[in-house]
Amino acid sequence: MGKLGLIIKREYLAKVRNKSFIVMTILSPILIVGMIVLIAYLTKVNDSEKRIISVLNESEFFQQDFQITETTSYVHFENLSLEEAKDSTISLGYYGLLYLPNEKDMEEVAKSTYLYTQDNPNTQITQKLEGIFQKQLRQKRLGNLGVSPDQFSAIEKGFEINLATFDGEKSIKGINEIKAFIGGAFGYAIMMFIIIYGGFVMRSVIEEKTSRIIEVIISSVKPFQLMLGKIIGTSLAGITQFTIWIISASLLLFLVTLFLGIDLGPILSETQMTPGNINGMEQLPGPLDGDMMLYAKEILDIPWLLLIGSFLIYFIMGYLIYSSIYAAIGAAVDNETDTQQFIFPIILPLMLAIYIGFFSVFSNPHGPIAVGFSLFPLTSPIVMLMRLPGGIGEGGVPLWQLLLSIALLIGTFLGIVSLAAKIYRVGILMYGKRPTYKELFKWLRY
Repeated sequence: MGKLGLIIKREYLAKVRNKSFIVMTILSPILIVGMIVLIAYLTKVNDSEKRIISVLNESEFFQQDFQITETTSYVHFENLSLEEAKDSTISLGYYGLLYLPNEKDMEEVAKSTYLYTQDNPNTQITQKLEGIFQKQLRQKRLGNLGVSPDQFSAIEKGFEINLATFDGEKSIKGINEIKAFIGGAFGYAIMMFIIIYGGFVMRSVIEEKTSRIIEVIISSVKPFQLMLGKIIGTSLAGITQFTIWIISASLLLFLVTLFLGIDLGPILSETQMTPGNINGMEQLPGPLDGDMMLYAKEILDIPWLLLIGSFLIYFIMGYLIYSSIYAAIGAAVDNETDTQQFIFPIILPLMLAIYIGFFSVFSNPHGPIAVGFSLFPLTSPIVMLMRLPGGIGEGGVPLWQLLLSIALLIGTFLGIVSLAAKIYRVGILMYGKRPTYKELFKWLRY
């Protein structure tokens, strides 16, 4: 085995035999599953809470409009003054008091209506109440124009445009966003791996540098071999840990849901596309709202082999680029405290890729922002993976963009590794002085 192989083996075994590594490998899946179960329980408890609103309606309008739902109940007060109704609401522990004054016109009643609560009211409650008033006011206004209740119901009937491709196949709303979420999950995994295990490389270099072991090691191997061995060995240890986490957490979650009867439905419903707007878009239909078969077909039609293969390429290249920078930083400083000034510029492109990727790919996956960041090497491992579930070629990512992105990534890797190796070569033997950016640039010329 060559020197590089010995370094990789040494780094790998040093990581996997570490007590903290073993403990976190065993403990993390338990913590992850425990957190999921706790969130499911708390969501269930939160959703089971029923808010009671007392209603003091002194008018002749909105008498039958406040219907009991799963989360809201209404208690009607009669023959009470406003102050008496407030006191009763507080003493009974109700959520709030809805007061409708005695006015002759529905418009005036609505304008003068108040919802009294102890604190700022829940947005869902206010939206629900506003919807009740809005529907009745709209019906009244149209009635004044000669529109009957039946005609009003016909007017209120919803509409969804039919969607199809030029080939005549039926298409569905929201599938592009779902695909972007799938690609984003792969990109997010890359980001977390880089942040966690890139830091491991940096700390490993700092430990060996401060203990002066590196002076002995460097007499036998080249600095570049040492740096590359640390990066590959740490990444293999990280992949081992991640694999154990995924398998054990999936198995444990399955056993928990099977034997303990934990319902994960509330969590899944919260993470679907349906509950809210994204980037100002209209609310998107979830798989339960439309044709399940169409959604399943679209997801199965995702080029999974291409996506997984590209994930491996971007994962390896992205990690090698960023971990090389982490190794250079570890060589340039004497302790972790001195690394703070260098860490943020490293993490910034990763954070930018996540946020820009979601905002741009959701709204326009082939727009200039999405394309630009999917080609830029420091963000392409995340943004390009968010575009790839749409496929390659017509309607998806052009093949030349994918190839150019990989070529730029490889070129950037070679350039950054070369620069990082220069900093590493000088920095591992420098002690007692915190380097500045100016000094780092000087090291690059040695």
